[in-house]
Amino acid sequence: MSIDDIEWRVSDGLTPYPQALAEMEARAAAVREGSARELVWLLQHPPLYTAGTSAAADELIAPDRFPVYPAGRGGRYTYHGPGQRVGYLVLDLDKRGRDVRCFVHKLEFWLIGTLDRLGVKAHAVDGRVGIWVDKGDQEAKIGAIGVRVRRWVTLHGFAINIAPDLSHFGGIVPCGLPDYPVTSLADIGTIAGMKQFDAALRVGFGPFLSDLGGARHRS
Repeated sequence: MSIDDIEWRVSDGLTPYPQALAEMEARAAAVREGSARELVWLLQHPPLYTAGTSAAADELIAPDRFPVYPAGRGGRYTYHGPGQRVGYLVLDLDKRGRDVRCFVHKLEFWLIGTLDRLGVKAHAVDGRVGIWVDKGDQEAKIGAIGVRVRRWVTLHGFAINIAPDLSHFGGIVPCGLPDYPVTSLADIGTIAGMKQFDAALRVGFGPFLSDLGGARHRS
C-alpha cells in the first residue's frame, strides 16, 4: 500500500458541519466495504460548537451563541470556526493493528512534529488529550483531538488553531478543562497560514502511517 492510495483533500471556504459529518460517515462505511479509498480531509467550518460523547450540559455556557451539534466522537465540547484547521481522518485500522490508543498517540506525535516544522514547540500531556504549548508560565491548548472508531475505521480527527477568534471559545468549557487557556499560532506570534500548516502536515503523513504500520511511498 502507498500513501498515494489515500485521498488527501483540502476544501476551500467553510464547510457546513452536517454536510461534513454525513460525508465522513458515508465514506467510512464505504472504506469498510472496500468500495472507497481512505481519506484525509482538511477543511474549515463556520462558527459552531460540537458535543462529544462525554459532554456535560453545564459546560455549554452560551447555548444560543452558535449552533450546537452532537458529534458522536469522544471528548466534551469543542469549538470549530474560521481560522482553525480541522482534519478528518477516515483510515482503516484493520490494516494497522487495531490499536486505538496507538492511533491517538501517533496522531498527537504527527501534529507535534507538524508544529515543530513551523517553529512551535508543542507537546502532549498524559490524561489531557490534545496538543499543548507553553505560553508564559502556563500551558495553553492549541489543538484538540477527538476520534471515533467504527468497525475499525476512524472518523473525526483533530483541530489546530491557526488564527481563529479565540473569544468564540468563551461559550463553552473547551474540552472540559476550565483551568487552561486556549491559544493559536497567531496568538503566540507564529506567522503561518493554512497553506503552510497543510504543507508541514503533509511532510509528516508518511512517517505517521509508517508508525501505524500502514502505507509507504511508491518508489
